[in-house]
This record gives sequence, C-alpha cells and structure tokens, in this order.
Amino acid sequence: VQLVESGGGSVQAGGSLRLSCAASGYPYSSYCRGWFRQVPGKDREGVAAIVHHTVTTYAYSVKGRFTISKANAKNTLYLQMNSLKPEETAMYYCAATEDWGRATMGTERYGYWGQGTQVTVSS
Repeated sequence: VQLVESGGGSVQAGGSLRLSCAASGYPYSSYCRGWFRQVPGKDREGVAAIVHHTVTTYAYSVKGRFTISKANAKNTLYLQMNSLKPEETAMYYCAATEDWGRATMGTERYGYWGQGTQVTVSS
C-alpha cells in the first residue's frame, strides 16, 4: 500500500487549501481513512476521518471549516481546508485502515500512512 499526499503549501490566515491523497495497492474503498497533522514536539492529532464513503467525523477545532471526501473511482482522499489559522501550521498526513466499522481518528487503528505534506499558515 502506498499513500501519497499533495496540495500542501503556504497560505495566509483565512485562506484555503485542498489536500489530496492518492492510494495505490489499497483495495478497501469503503474502509476508514483519515487525515492527521503533527507539529514538531507534539503528538499526531486526528483532523477528520471517513468510512463507508459518506460517514465522517471531525476534530472539534475544524468542524464547519474542513471537509473530508473521497473520489472512489480514483481511490483518492481529499481534505478541503477553509478559513485556515496560523496555529494549524503542521505536517498533514493521510492514513488508511483495514477497518470498516466506524470513522475513527485513533492513530492506533491506522496501519498505512503517507509521507506527509506541509501546510504553513501565516498571520
């Protein structure tokens, strides 16, 4: 399984970015996949997750501003991020599970991880 993120970059506060995560060798199109972020010295935190194509969950801090979605034909995961804040500067990772039960942001449930894409939000 290979997960490759793209779409990171630098943006001013209040701006938007759309992250993509292309999966290869991952046959579980409806299983739980998610986005996480991490800054140096801190634990990786869950941002959003999706299962069964439409069931989603979000971290409280991003609700209403971020949207997770999938393009099933392309086996690609997306994260639309609007109204970005400087404190959301981090490395963003996509990840995948072999779990179809629920949308979860517990890192221990994820066995596959991408290399990450940097998001920098300036004030």
